[in-house]
Amino acid sequence: MRQVRQNEQSRRKLWTGEPRKEESRWEEPRKGEPPRREPPAGRPRGKGKSRKGTLAAGVLSTTIVATTIVSGCSFDGAGRGGSGAHGQQPELGPPARVLREYAEDLRARQAVRAAAAKRWGLKRTPLLAPPAPAVKPRLTTRKGFEVKGQAQLPPVFTTIPTKHKVVFLTVDDGAEKSPAFLRMMSDLQIPYTAFLSDYLVKEDYGYFKQMQDRGVVLNNHTLNHRYMPKLSYKKQRREICGMQDVIEKRYGKRPELFRPPYGNYNRTTLRAAKSCGIKAVPLWASEGFADHMEWREWDKDLHRGDIILTHFRGRADWNGTMTDMVRTVLKKATAKGYAIARLEDYL
Repeated sequence: MRQVRQNEQSRRKLWTGEPRKEESRWEEPRKGEPPRREPPAGRPRGKGKSRKGTLAAGVLSTTIVATTIVSGCSFDGAGRGGSGAHGQQPELGPPARVLREYAEDLRARQAVRAAAAKRWGLKRTPLLAPPAPAVKPRLTTRKGFEVKGQAQLPPVFTTIPTKHKVVFLTVDDGAEKSPAFLRMMSDLQIPYTAFLSDYLVKEDYGYFKQMQDRGVVLNNHTLNHRYMPKLSYKKQRREICGMQDVIEKRYGKRPELFRPPYGNYNRTTLRAAKSCGIKAVPLWASEGFADHMEWREWDKDLHRGDIILTHFRGRADWNGTMTDMVRTVLKKATAKGYAIARLEDYL
């Protein structure tokens, strides 16, 4: 009994906090450690704070750190903007360091793109697309574009549902093989998707391999660019599956996207496309040329998720070059506050 009282007195000496009325549970501290006190059962830790409140405070704290780093601000002990000792950056924990490095990388990339924009004759730097969505949008066929049994066939659409202020650039056929176009798109870091026809691509498969090496996805635009609705199922299937074989042989992967020539198709086209492994049929909402744009919609404007069509064309077909076309599209998109995003990131 005497030993119990002595232990109790020792514990009280160790505890310097304000005593509570309710009975508490004490734990003997280990050598070299501060005393520990367990709260009574059923009572949350801390004074008047719930676990939920603590988590909320943590989220708020993380948000403040992220905002501070991305804005390029740091503060000294007096609340003034400043840096660490001898002009060095203050030490940051892992989450803050990652955010600072991301912000620095973003600024560096934008500086490179701004310099490239000037070289390519753009007064404004094209906007950077946001990260790809973690959850992909659900694709459905545009109203009025359906065929009988559409639910079992690849969806046909002109716009991708998204809250992001982005549009998508797609380039068709393969007639013009402009090295300047490849350089411009790489310099400006503009993503785009190609839909190829073999009767034009076969003149220089290597050109499109360079494109693929730069991250461009090569998709199906048939072997010979024929008007599909007039062909039988067998002939349509040969046009689509034949191009699947060419792209797989030359570039290593069978496409999942197909665009019918002229945007014309029927139920037979979609059945044939599905049998060849096609998952979706993106058409377009607007079209870019070297000196102007044309529109499908009545308001003649860009909208979130719009797909823009253009072609591999040059002075023989246009009043300008492919780089002129890129400038036309980028000027319009940037002026309206849109970034060019990668189509495949949303499918």
